[in-house]
Amino acid sequence: MMNISEALAEAMGAATLEKRSVRAPRALNEAYDYERPSSFSRGLRLDFGNIAVLLISGTASIGAHGETLHEGDFRAQLRRTFANITALLESEGASWQDIVRTTCYLRDIERDYAAFNEERSAFYRAQELDPLPASTGIQAILCRPDLLVEIEAIALFRTATEAKE
Repeated sequence: MMNISEALAEAMGAATLEKRSVRAPRALNEAYDYERPSSFSRGLRLDFGNIAVLLISGTASIGAHGETLHEGDFRAQLRRTFANITALLESEGASWQDIVRTTCYLRDIERDYAAFNEERSAFYRAQELDPLPASTGIQAILCRPDLLVEIEAIALFRTATEAKE
């Protein structure tokens, strides 16, 4: 029986599937390095021939040493979250232009959604995104009580120029 990765590789016409973790240690540390470790990667890269998929784990306003940054300041936390995701993308040669989907978790969606949408819209305009990524916004209790927003993302991009026929 074929697993989902093998099925995707076959559907994309790739002979092989390569999988490895995505890291950006200057921006944020690995969760398994926390004082109380958490077992997940900041992201995974899947290579299907010349197509790469980045699965970016829920990312928040975390510093290079695992500390929460900008406690109590929603807009600053969101900007740091975008910066952390940007660092993860850049570590793999990708950018926000390659993002196809985000899932956005807000601790208090009623209180913070207007600020979230303003900041996200300004950030996306600065990135010149067209089309915009598919997205879902959800209210959630996050893994730390001082975090106000967390975003996960999926990026898809070509890694090599296709041969011309």
